[in-house]
Amino acid sequence: MKSKGFMGKILRVDLDTRRVSTEELSDTVVEKYIGGNGLGTKILYEETTNMTEPLGPDNLLIIAVGPVTGTRAFNSDRFDAVTMSPLTGIYAESNAGGYWGGVFKKCGYDALVICGKSAEPVYLSITDKRVEIKNAKSLWGKETFEATEILREMEGKTCRAAVIGPAGEALVRFASVITDGMHGRTLGRCGFGAVMGSKNLKAVVVNGNRPTEIADEEKMASTLKKLGPLMRDQPTALRIGGTSGGVEGSESIGNLPIKNWNQGSWPEGAKKITGMTMVEEALVKRYHCGQCVINCGRVVRAEGGPYEGQEMAGPEYETMGLLGSNCMIDHLRTVLKANELCNRYGLDTISTGSVIGFAMEAFERGLISSQDLDGIELTWGNGPALLKVIDRIARREGFCRVLGEGVRKAAEQIGGNACEFAVEVKGLEPPAHDGRARFTVALGLATANRGACHLGAFTHDFEEGLVIEDLGTPGLPKRFTTEGKAENVFMMQNLMCMFDSLSCCKFGLYGGLTVNPLIDFLNAATGWDLDHTAFFETGERIFNLKRLFNVRVGVSRKDDTLPLRMLTHRRGGGTNELPPLNIMLSEYYQCRGWNEFGIPTRERIRKLGLDNYIPY
Repeated sequence: MKSKGFMGKILRVDLDTRRVSTEELSDTVVEKYIGGNGLGTKILYEETTNMTEPLGPDNLLIIAVGPVTGTRAFNSDRFDAVTMSPLTGIYAESNAGGYWGGVFKKCGYDALVICGKSAEPVYLSITDKRVEIKNAKSLWGKETFEATEILREMEGKTCRAAVIGPAGEALVRFASVITDGMHGRTLGRCGFGAVMGSKNLKAVVVNGNRPTEIADEEKMASTLKKLGPLMRDQPTALRIGGTSGGVEGSESIGNLPIKNWNQGSWPEGAKKITGMTMVEEALVKRYHCGQCVINCGRVVRAEGGPYEGQEMAGPEYETMGLLGSNCMIDHLRTVLKANELCNRYGLDTISTGSVIGFAMEAFERGLISSQDLDGIELTWGNGPALLKVIDRIARREGFCRVLGEGVRKAAEQIGGNACEFAVEVKGLEPPAHDGRARFTVALGLATANRGACHLGAFTHDFEEGLVIEDLGTPGLPKRFTTEGKAENVFMMQNLMCMFDSLSCCKFGLYGGLTVNPLIDFLNAATGWDLDHTAFFETGERIFNLKRLFNVRVGVSRKDDTLPLRMLTHRRGGGTNELPPLNIMLSEYYQCRGWNEFGIPTRERIRKLGLDNYIPY
């Protein structure tokens, strides 16, 4: 391998045979797919089929880092994971910050590919000198925080651990993977914790010291110097209030989920759970991920009530929206505790809050009863009931086993008219962003490859808001029009594929880490001379390969839609519009070079160099 910025190795672990091997990572591959998300997608497509069972031994768990991981580039110590989702049955991706990604790369690898299933609980121990599969019987059943501390005692204080909890072990379909205990970050979406649980894999522990060699230190330094003041000064609101500082503003424009996405406004409730209220009432300190100067992470302590004195990670915006307003919970300490329980058990807070909000509406409509829930009165705003149901979902107890299947499958099992108010896209519950509030969000949610996802396009703050000058498309001053929306989503999705393949935090956009600086960091690390056109073509190639994976399992235009509630019900409050999805979808397919059914044309596939991946 000639390209700098990479370690040049893929680590493979077969849990069936307990075989550990490495393979070379070629320049040809990284020039087409970069690393991180792009590299992981290539491996997943080539080594699975449409017959692969998400919770079967043949499914792959792939974790990969990018060429700027382990360098001084801002917001760059992230890692990406891809698999086939046990929640949706289609392509799955998740991305996490913290420090795990940077330390994994220091072990000497660009990617980890795990297949098979161990006969007994195990964990992986990876250093820059050895890779071992170790017995994890003593860890099985333990919550993520406790398991992390035990692993640090066993593997050394400098190690970093990615751990599943009881939810992953129980194969809850939206189980998450927690890195570094209470102050860590999460592979939250799509059920990666369940995939690890299905393989009897409790944790992946990394501890390495190999530096990443980059091509142009001078270019890296000059880009850092130019961008530094912006990164320190511009994301002030995010630094002070964290992501949850946006709760009130989001409620005011009709973007916040309220009462299972049914209610238009709730200003009094939003004020009680917004990030600034959390700062005033519960903040202990802030923390940051590797190579980050934003510091949006926070440690909080509840004062008063049954949770007094417990320190815990502060909930993000999505968590406040789904475990808070979506369930009509305006008691801050309850949301703090609910977030902590999800992290301890290893549950995605978005899907958990979504399925409980859905269940509260089913309870209100008489489709489920307190008898089904062993006496729990799952009424709106009932905090103690929320916490009990989280516990039972994580352990798959009683009727909550059904809720642990996710909103789509739960609605099918509950029956009646439950599907009418089941809010999901391609089987994935949406984050706390409503397509009725911003039309680019509607299009992005509908076309994201993993299902409902705002991060696949990340347009929400750039519609009637911020402008990315070097994106190559005009700003979007009007949120309730279709003009320019398809092209903007197309470009932003390609850009996000590059963020996830490098791999960098998207919050860097608020500090000026836009297209040109991202290209500069990539070229400085690798020694390449990638220009704007080639950069976006690479992102488009990666996005299309994800789509081809989904086409292979049957995804088409019929799946690029929104929940009935977002297409037919006017919320009122900050938005009283319905997104004209089909108009935008047809324009979007034209931008993508796909046919009217949402299938990439052979002409576009060949143009992107994906001839070997045509599934039809």
